[in-house]
Amino acid sequence: MSFKHRSIIDTIPSYKQGKPAPKVEGQRSFKISSNENAFDPLPSVVKAIEGHALPHLNRYPDMRGWAVVERLAEEIGVKPENIVLGCGSTEVITQLVQLVAGPGDEVVYPWRSFEAYPIIVAGAGATSVQVPNLPDGSHDIDGLINAVNEKTRLVIVNNPNNPTSTSVAAADAHRLMEAVPSDVLVLFDEAYFQFNTDADTSVAMDLFREFPNVVVAHTFSKAYGLAGLRIGYGIAPEDVIDGMRKVALPFGVTDVAQTAALASLNAYDELTDRVKSIISERNRVVAALKEQGWDFPEPYANFFWLPLGKKTDEAAAQFLAAGLSTRVFSGEGIRISIGEVEANDLVIDVCAKLKAAGF
Repeated sequence: MSFKHRSIIDTIPSYKQGKPAPKVEGQRSFKISSNENAFDPLPSVVKAIEGHALPHLNRYPDMRGWAVVERLAEEIGVKPENIVLGCGSTEVITQLVQLVAGPGDEVVYPWRSFEAYPIIVAGAGATSVQVPNLPDGSHDIDGLINAVNEKTRLVIVNNPNNPTSTSVAAADAHRLMEAVPSDVLVLFDEAYFQFNTDADTSVAMDLFREFPNVVVAHTFSKAYGLAGLRIGYGIAPEDVIDGMRKVALPFGVTDVAQTAALASLNAYDELTDRVKSIISERNRVVAALKEQGWDFPEPYANFFWLPLGKKTDEAAAQFLAAGLSTRVFSGEGIRISIGEVEANDLVIDVCAKLKAAGF
């Protein structure tokens, strides 16, 4: 950059959006690189948008999103003052980091994890403390605990973790909360919690009701299939919510997004059926790959992780040639979203060929 700017900007990695489906002549291709819900929007949600939101595009939305906030508060069992909306859970996390951390402060989180974390932390001028995952891709809870010091302003727990799809056990999360000082906030990022079938998983809202320093981030992007509308929410103590609202993007959550969120909450049963279908497909793919001889972490989100190390780029080229765009972490592994049945069948086929080739 040739203009005057904050030097920390030069340290921030650019967020890379999942690649679109590749063009492969003579066959259908699929985008399975962004953990999107492959189902089309529910007709009832589309109807609500057309009838209640589109006619008012000339007006600003309710900045507090009160209708959505009150409905969520009722569903979750907290006060409306405990909830804040954001442009997806990513903006909710940004609000929180902007609230608590700045130059000289540290934010502790597992790594590899959500790629936005280092961007958000550096954007606030704070320092990232990345705690390497365990060999199985799960959080190193002891490592997170040991990384906390007088400079720590926030600890982030990603459950299930992105991209490894591992789950955090309730006992481990409780041990972490017992160890972290009560004046240091702990964020539980649960963007994929609806897909988490781990019987021993931590439930962030249980911890919220037990500890005074818990913040929970949820989103409508994944299970609810509203990724394109950008709406998520945070649950936190009232004083934390007050602070997050001060640094929130004014009018950031559109009326269209708020309308779609309410309609989605009304269609909970239909969406639950879709989640069950995605979980069923995930289990089918995992079973097929295990039978082929693959060894990878048991997934608890709508994606799974293939730890391929030095062979990552070579394998990624094979997926691309088959018409599949995946999320590639060179030298580490590939994250593969559960998509349409046809896409999942292609994944199984490519993995079989890779295994036969010695992967």
